[in-house]
Amino acid sequence: MNKTIILALLLLIQTPLLAQQTVIRAKTLIDGTGKIISNPALVIEGNTITAVIPNGNTPKGATVIDLGDYTLLPGLIDMHVHPNLSVNDYQVNHLKGSSAKKALVGLKAVQDLLQAGWTTVRVAGDGDVGYANMEIRNAINDGLFKGPHIYGAAHYLSVTGGGGDINFISHEQSTIADGLVVDGPEEIRKAIRKEIKYGSDWIKLLVTGAFMSAGDNPNNVHFSEEELNIAVEEASRREIPVMAHAHAAEGIKMAARAGVRTIEHGSFIDQEAMDLMIQNGTYLIPTMSIKSYYEETEDEYLQKASELHRKTKEALFNNLQLAFRKGVKFGLGTDFVGWPATYSATEFVDYLKIGFSPMEAIVCATKTNAEILQRGHEIGTVEVGKLADIIAVKGNPLNDITELQRVKFVMVGGAIVKNEK
Repeated sequence: MNKTIILALLLLIQTPLLAQQTVIRAKTLIDGTGKIISNPALVIEGNTITAVIPNGNTPKGATVIDLGDYTLLPGLIDMHVHPNLSVNDYQVNHLKGSSAKKALVGLKAVQDLLQAGWTTVRVAGDGDVGYANMEIRNAINDGLFKGPHIYGAAHYLSVTGGGGDINFISHEQSTIADGLVVDGPEEIRKAIRKEIKYGSDWIKLLVTGAFMSAGDNPNNVHFSEEELNIAVEEASRREIPVMAHAHAAEGIKMAARAGVRTIEHGSFIDQEAMDLMIQNGTYLIPTMSIKSYYEETEDEYLQKASELHRKTKEALFNNLQLAFRKGVKFGLGTDFVGWPATYSATEFVDYLKIGFSPMEAIVCATKTNAEILQRGHEIGTVEVGKLADIIAVKGNPLNDITELQRVKFVMVGGAIVKNEK
């Protein structure tokens, strides 16, 4: 063979192929850090943002997606979802289908959320006797399906008679509760080890009673201080963070002292609990969408939740407004339970009622949530080196936050999954 040809072939083998560049152009970029960039050109190679160029300059040879007057944002992150809780009688519905069916139900749910702009979700435990959500995550990560990035806990841990137990069936019957029922340090240790073994990268504890479950009171604390400390200690040894479902003020205080990373709901938080959360750097995920859902849905299974919310709604908003003013760190999660995926962005409307500006609410659902997940180096902002998780809306959500309920363009990891331009 001619030496020149051989040399050319060797050079071709040794020279990496240039990655195809895709450029997204729009009128405005809200980058997740609090900055607004006019006429941005986002350069994407593979799954990564490689440049953020103001004033619309476009590299030669790139594939251009021109979104015109649209506003670009980082993909939204929901810190509290239940993809398997698709019906209101969730405490028994998990017994009506296999874990395989739950995986199919959950896959459809997270794909719907992705279409609505939620490119990352954290599962806050779920009604499944198996580990369906962890398998959904694995299948997405393996490239079998398109879906959001998924983190979280397969199950929620509950005490006997707690919010994760079934409290309306006679003692003569044997059934599997929707949560993992654990009592005492050794049962807690074993359950946490099993959760981690089968893929949970968070641990979820039902520290107090709940609004939706039968036979328990959200004002009651269920886990003891010893049990909480053991749970956080066991999870921490494996570098796994803990989220604590806690409505009652005393439960919030116990969880914050134990070292949980997030408090879910926090309905009856008081000033002492706020101070403890600030002192310990604990985040609050107030999940307002689910409370609106109680009010808007007429269903016998939600009667307890609806009545509790009507009685406590005003005080709850006052508590959250005070917590925000005092400097408690907020994340954003919706408590998604199978409603239409576009409904989840109503959470932003309630954040404005709490006292957030539109920009603060957007940063909370992007940059801050990524930091809570300890994934700030990968997601949460539109910056060089981050994953290309990008959404776009037609208007400007800084002027009308409800624009986030009408997401028109979604890219996750550099792949376009929705484009209604």
